[in-house]
Amino acid sequence: MFVPIVAIIAWGAVKVAGIQAEGRASGSDPNTLQRLQDLENEVGALRHELSEAQERLDFSERLLAQHRPDRLDGPK
Repeated sequence: MFVPIVAIIAWGAVKVAGIQAEGRASGSDPNTLQRLQDLENEVGALRHELSEAQERLDFSERLLAQHRPDRLDGPK
């Protein structure tokens, strides 16, 4: 379920690393620095969204564990 989100975060991290390496090789370019900051902000936002989704999933799992209906036990 979270594989696409993790893949996006990993992709963002790879892009950030690539831009950093490119920046070191070519000197400092203001446009590159801005792109790097934008990508870092986007990765941070994705991490925050992933954290919220995991908290919701944990909450849902706790609720389901507490409220097991008797009707799933089958006929008596």
